Amino acid sequence: MPTHSSDFEREAADLIDRIVLESPLKAAGFIVTIYGDVVDPRGDVVWVGNLIETCARVGISDTLVRTAVSRLVSSEQLVGERAGRRSYYRLSDAAGKEFSHAAQILFAHRDERDWNFVHVPDSAGGELIPALERAGYARLNSQMLVGPRKPDFAQPVLIFEAKVASDHAELQAFAAGYWDLKPHAAAYQKFLGQFAPVEALLADDLQPSAETCLVIRLLLVHRFRSVVLRDPRLPPEALPDDWPGFEARQLFERLYKLLSRSADEHVAETFVNGSGPLPKVTEATQARFGSVGP
Repeated sequence: MPTHSSDFEREAADLIDRIVLESPLKAAGFIVTIYGDVVDPRGDVVWVGNLIETCARVGISDTLVRTAVSRLVSSEQLVGERAGRRSYYRLSDAAGKEFSHAAQILFAHRDERDWNFVHVPDSAGGELIPALERAGYARLNSQMLVGPRKPDFAQPVLIFEAKVASDHAELQAFAAGYWDLKPHAAAYQKFLGQFAPVEALLADDLQPSAETCLVIRLLLVHRFRSVVLRDPRLPPEALPDDWPGFEARQLFERLYKLLSRSADEHVAETFVNGSGPLPKVTEATQARFGSVGP
């Protein structure tokens, strides 16, 4: 017999508090997650009141939300609109492109198999080399870097595509010599420690509210995004056999699927743009749901 929802809400509130305590949230970053997970696949506009209500569930105050929104407008990530007494905010075109790129990594994940060696001319090294390193490339010398995917900018560099001819162990040794994977492994382990209890809670046949499902899913996406976007995302063959990122992605996909039906119901019931409620399901949300495992 299912346990009453109040039991789930009490235990879920404790888990949410623990996750937020271990990984404190910044208002602007969490608002970006709301746009990426809820708003972007349903258009690009939402009422500021929805942002305030959702952020309140994770301890972010009305004042912090309004300040963060103002800063996101100043940085040209959001654009404000008014309809009557209500304020709405939509994504800028540039932010929309960034969100699409991040969504590809989170929801349309594919393993990289090829490698690219990039030679940067002296004239451009001061800007491009740090950008490549932030994108997960490792520096081999003052002008040559290596990484598992082509750089996505148009500056003049030489790119050499390479197929791996060495065996599994040699490739792992190569990767270990040029990438410090320990911080990334620790970040994945922390993610697993935070969200494995959520899966255990859902398995206990407790009945969560739709709002709680959305809040947990937002935290899930927020934390996984922060880990995976910093990861150099090397091909599986280059990673240790016990790489925790494999298990972390599987957990992310399982939980995203378990939480989404109820979470999307809450979105459709409460989130609005200038024309009315946001839809529960769109082609984009269906594509995401279909991409996260069987």
